[in-house]
Amino acid sequence: MASAGTGMTERERGGCQEVLNLLETDDLMALVDTVTNRLVQPYSRKEAIRAIVLYSQSADELLKRKKVFREAIFKYLAAKGIVMPPTSEKHQLISRAKEYWCEQMEDTTTEQKYPKPNMQNSENEKRRGGDERDYSEECRSLGEEFCLWYYAILNSQNPFLGKPQEDWGPQHFWDDVILKFSYNTLEQNVEEYVGADLVSLRLLSLVKDECLVLNPNLNIGGMRCTVSRHGLVVVAVAGTVHRNTSCLGVFEQIFGLIRCPFRENTWKIKFVTLSVVGRNALEPGTHIERPSIKYKQEELQDFYASEELAVVKPQKF
Repeated sequence: MASAGTGMTERERGGCQEVLNLLETDDLMALVDTVTNRLVQPYSRKEAIRAIVLYSQSADELLKRKKVFREAIFKYLAAKGIVMPPTSEKHQLISRAKEYWCEQMEDTTTEQKYPKPNMQNSENEKRRGGDERDYSEECRSLGEEFCLWYYAILNSQNPFLGKPQEDWGPQHFWDDVILKFSYNTLEQNVEEYVGADLVSLRLLSLVKDECLVLNPNLNIGGMRCTVSRHGLVVVAVAGTVHRNTSCLGVFEQIFGLIRCPFRENTWKIKFVTLSVVGRNALEPGTHIERPSIKYKQEELQDFYASEELAVVKPQKF
């Protein structure tokens, strides 16, 4: 799994997100359909913006999209105090926005090389608190990015969607990956698979052979993420299961991710648990439109062992 907007700098990603936030919701949703080839169905504007940035190769490519209107870029520059002639063409506004982001990078580099002296301890403590919040946000951002990537390439294998198939296969899993799959329609069934080939093929069969579509809920409550001190990231996500125009039930899926040491900004899947519950087996009162994760943040930590990265068998399925 590559990082979001791999052709963009951090400043460009942030700037593009601000520009996109100036678009009308209808235009934003149309743009996410175009950029992701209708493989991502966001629940909110925030999810749509994240998906658009994730699947854009560069800031230049994104800003040149027809739905990214000239007026939005003009308003963004004006809000930053950058005055441009009202008659400026779109390509001129794009060039100025990119220049502005480059200028910001240079300013940041200068501040890092020549820090201000005599920083007080209270300021350092505030910074540490901010770092912790940033780390938590970074973890959640990684979880959202992974889910957008994973379900897009998996759902693209569904032959009835009529979309180009993305690069699905065992290369996204560690060789010793474990899949624990349970499904409950009329009765409970449990399967277990070990190895990248078997795991990738079993997950593939759900969408390719059984023609299912897994639609994750990435809103608050629908996804949680935590990380061990060794760097194992656990992502839990809930969602709905569909076939054609029918909603068949809900699912809950938990992933263990480990960063690949041989490829920059790449994570591979160490373990997967997937639980699917059909509509007729749902507990009374379950809101199928917005399924949520049953696990609390601290309970997700049970999915990794602090010393040996051993997977603990989940108790909620």
